[in-house]
Amino acid sequence: MMLKASMAPVGARNARLLVLGSLPGDASLAAQRYYAHPTNQFWRLLGVAIGEDLVDLHYDARRARLAARGVALWDVVGEAVRPGSLDGAMRSVRHNALAGYVAEHSRLEAVGFNGKAAAAIGRRALGETQLRLIDLPSSSAANTLRFEPKAERWRALAGFVDPA
Repeated sequence: MMLKASMAPVGARNARLLVLGSLPGDASLAAQRYYAHPTNQFWRLLGVAIGEDLVDLHYDARRARLAARGVALWDVVGEAVRPGSLDGAMRSVRHNALAGYVAEHSRLEAVGFNGKAAAAIGRRALGETQLRLIDLPSSSAANTLRFEPKAERWRALAGFVDPA
């Protein structure tokens, strides 16, 4: 089994909103880009939530748009043993220092969890907090919920981004 590690946070250094996934899939780890797999709906869903088309932008431009809108991305899992990319296959999970991240980001108002695994692990890692915690349906293609119901839930993030 291969030990896999998350990437560094990206986006706003002074984030109002932190969106947390579980652990990047193999395509994202290979590309060293969040949500790099072409079937993952993350960029489309987040674009709907913040009112901007992110899908057609190059990855660096996406990161710049997130920074401009006060949004940061990271993962709840710092490292885990996982064959493939499915969250259910993770073993020996060590979470990222989420409480430390929150303590260092005084402007942070909300955390969105991309999927059930991210929410379960992230809520435990954060413990008691004054932040708004928002559980979102997974953007993964493995989540067969249709796009529109997913997007409706992701729109809950809209109130926690800076104006365009």
